[in-house]
Amino acid sequence: MNKSDLIEALAKKNNLTEKQATDIVNLMIDGFTNELKNVGRIEIRGFGSFSVREYGAYKGRNPRTGNTVQVKPKKLPFFKVGLELKGMVDG
Repeated sequence: MNKSDLIEALAKKNNLTEKQATDIVNLMIDGFTNELKNVGRIEIRGFGSFSVREYGAYKGRNPRTGNTVQVKPKKLPFFKVGLELKGMVDG
């Protein structure tokens, strides 16, 4: 499922226009994005949680040239699956 599929499903299930469903989905995604930008945490019970993990600098290797390069510190989003979702997928 992609974003447009989600919008279509939301519109059909809740008898909304496509514009209303798009606004709702965009509002949720923008809220999640802003919270993660501020190094916050998002938890959806039964589904999972999103957080930001910080990684320090390290020496890496350019696979094309084989040269050693210094990789800068970075922050990346991380998703941890909730127990209920894990159970549903596993059957």
